Amino acid sequence: MTEEIHDNVPSRQRKRFPGISSRAYEHPADRSALVALRKLTGFDTVFKALSGLLPERSLRLLFLSDSVRVSEAQFAHLHTMLLDACYVLDLEKVPAMYVTQDPRPNAMCIGLDEPIIVVTTGLVELLDEEEMRAVVGHEVGHALSGHSVYRTILLFLTGLALKVAWIPLGNVAIMAIVTALREWFRKSELSADRAGLLVGQDLKASMRGLMKIAGGNHLHEMNVDAFLEQAEEYEAGGDLRDSVLKILNILPRTHPFTTVRAAELKKWAESRDHQRIMDGHYPRRDEDKETSVTDSFRESASHYADTVRTSKDPLLKLVGDLAGGAGDLGGKLRDRFTGGTAGPKTPPNGEAAEGQA
Repeated sequence: MTEEIHDNVPSRQRKRFPGISSRAYEHPADRSALVALRKLTGFDTVFKALSGLLPERSLRLLFLSDSVRVSEAQFAHLHTMLLDACYVLDLEKVPAMYVTQDPRPNAMCIGLDEPIIVVTTGLVELLDEEEMRAVVGHEVGHALSGHSVYRTILLFLTGLALKVAWIPLGNVAIMAIVTALREWFRKSELSADRAGLLVGQDLKASMRGLMKIAGGNHLHEMNVDAFLEQAEEYEAGGDLRDSVLKILNILPRTHPFTTVRAAELKKWAESRDHQRIMDGHYPRRDEDKETSVTDSFRESASHYADTVRTSKDPLLKLVGDLAGGAGDLGGKLRDRFTGGTAGPKTPPNGEAAEGQA
């Protein structure tokens, strides 16, 4: 069920973005991970098969029968927020939204033909109005980006992988796709966080919401600066072994770690890209067909290059040093693991090498 949106106005004054394209807020890593996912062997076959087999009608009937549909008569404050978010991001059809009984704070946007937004009672009870507004905007951002299709397939395949765990080859094939889907979905969360900020237009509320998801309803015991320092420590701390452990810890998750999300969102909120959107300069949906795929690849590649260059993570720093030709491969690896120092190399002509420090 969808609802047409007309001249609904936000409950408080904020900027609106007529015709905004999801490209305006999508994280470069989101787009590049989705491209990598689509190139995964077997994904196209699975996607086409599941698109016709997934019981979407059954999914809608399930929420209709066993959850509370948000409307003017039920959870009216959430209904107002939903209309508000669709108005700000200029989403023509308002997705159906449900509240489901679950003490764990969570929200999701699923569906193949038309997106459905689902929030848990745990989340509704945890967040205040402005924090919840950012979450609703986050989910509307997923809808505008078309993320619900892949999220639905991820949920289905995760359940399927458990059912066929006893089939060795079948499970390996499914888990390869599930792993790739999770990698993309973690990146898509960074995009949706940005959409939530565009809707709420209150960075402090977005930060509070992420802190509550991490530490519960104890804001008086938490501090935004200290919370962000955790992200800094997480990225820079430890050695190469810790870098590997970080990768292993994140693999089974569908969402990035909360401190990392907060740090990424704050960085984007302070960026020129965000300011340009707020000033009304952003890509429009009617321009999407003219968008160059090459430009998108270039932007994603530039993002990853910047990440490797500026990251304080020991593994990424090593990758950056090696890729940049900062020294002999064997010497670099020896130095990192033994603490030794490789002597400088002299070029054949006896002159000092350029660009080394």
